[in-house]
Amino acid sequence: MKASDLFVKALENEGVEYIFGIPGEENLDLLESLRESKIKLILTRHEQGAGFMAATYGRLTGKVGVCLATLGPGATNFATAAAYAQLGGMPMLMITGQKPIKKSKQGRFQIVDIVGMMKPMTKYAKQVVNGNNIPSMVREAFKIATLERPGAVHIELPEDIAAEEVDDNIYPVQTFKYPYADKTAILDAVKMIEKAKRPLLCIGGGANRTRIGNALTDFVNDTGIPFFSTQMGKGVIDENHKLCLSTAALSKDDFIHCAIDRADLIINVGHDVIEKPPFFMENTPDATKVLHINFFPSEVDDTYFPQMDLIGDIASNMNQITNAISKQEHWDFDYYVRLADEIRTRLNKYFGDTRFPILPQKAVRTIRQTLNDEDIVTLDNGVYKIWFARNYRCAQPNTLLLDNALATMGAGLPSGMGAKMVHPERKVVSVCGDGGFMMNSQELETAVRLGLDLTVIILNDNAYGMIKWKQAGMGFDNFGLDLGNPDFVKYAESYGATGHRPTSCEEFEKTLSECVNGKGVHLIDLAVDYSLNHAILNELLAKKECML
Repeated sequence: MKASDLFVKALENEGVEYIFGIPGEENLDLLESLRESKIKLILTRHEQGAGFMAATYGRLTGKVGVCLATLGPGATNFATAAAYAQLGGMPMLMITGQKPIKKSKQGRFQIVDIVGMMKPMTKYAKQVVNGNNIPSMVREAFKIATLERPGAVHIELPEDIAAEEVDDNIYPVQTFKYPYADKTAILDAVKMIEKAKRPLLCIGGGANRTRIGNALTDFVNDTGIPFFSTQMGKGVIDENHKLCLSTAALSKDDFIHCAIDRADLIINVGHDVIEKPPFFMENTPDATKVLHINFFPSEVDDTYFPQMDLIGDIASNMNQITNAISKQEHWDFDYYVRLADEIRTRLNKYFGDTRFPILPQKAVRTIRQTLNDEDIVTLDNGVYKIWFARNYRCAQPNTLLLDNALATMGAGLPSGMGAKMVHPERKVVSVCGDGGFMMNSQELETAVRLGLDLTVIILNDNAYGMIKWKQAGMGFDNFGLDLGNPDFVKYAESYGATGHRPTSCEEFEKTLSECVNGKGVHLIDLAVDYSLNHAILNELLAKKECML
């Protein structure tokens, strides 16, 4: 059989449903092999969009998302998506083409060392030099991509290798289980928690996996230990739980840090230093201690150097801790409980504010009230991400998809499209800034062509708002960050989507409800007022006085 046929057969063997991408002439053998495959090719308008869609598929399913590009410029366009998946812990395979490697008459035309480029950004990057190696390479790539921590892998398939005749030799997919800690290590962790006076649970993005949420919920319910999450750990435990202290949307100086500063032990589950720190450790004898519970050991960093590591399957280890631990009379959670109520009150302050352009807090509240617990919001990257992290309470895991690892712009719309394909039964809203939206706005055509029911909200401030906030926080004058935009309503309509431009908070609520409950792709151009960002996030929080 032809090598490209064998490649597709190997992908089918792995259970691949979709391949997102843009083929080139070096992929034509593979494209022909896909033509009669049950795998669906999702043709996108940019390779970066394809990569973001594949990564989101991996994030939501735990299976490997697959994307395809040609050589040279097509493959280099995968670079940001590769970093997005790698840092974000999302299993993804990138397949790229290449000129013939045995004999070519095109010199160095379009040839870039893509495998060399991908190696620092992936867990695995190889070129196929013999078609008979395809089955083992695909099996290895899929296994590596899904092993903790999950990430990006890459296979380059040269044009002449894709066309050669090979033997049929598919490897069966083997499941695997992670080891868990022995009883001695579990008891050491239990003793550390029981000895503490004010332990506090922190939930990171690595806990956003199957079974872990249930194990952590049981731990909190049985021990009564309050919890908070990182941005990417939101929803692992229902954030409406009475013991939820909210999210560490900032690294310091938020209300949640009043609790963190009082804790003498933080039980840090599923966090690593790739995600922006939820708090900073101090290297002093009386500083708060940290117990690191994850699939892999902690990496020592200036901000993070735990006193104990508990390594292995998180759910199994947490279940063992829950079974072994006893409530301690000296545990004192009174401050945390009172602070949880205080944080809810303070975060609710602007929920009823009806000024327009809309405040980000009000926009977050409106979206939360409109959607059900299982519905999904995907975010691009901008200052609104902080407001969603602080104010959007998630009842289920992976219902607020944000990126706090690479934190790239341009991912919000493709991520929303990928989420809708994985969960067509759920409502999906993609929230983007005007800057990030324009980086991959052409994927609106893809969404329309696919017949997706998707709502896109552009928080429009005619600027790169995140950097303006940072600029103000550093005491610099406003410079170099204001921009102009197209007419987003007409822009949406030009792709076959439906555009909306509400002029009041009340109209936005009505429009959003109609969009998420309707059919087709809807775009809402929503004017946003970020004028309070500096006053609240830079000044008020830094001067806050924690409750006594």
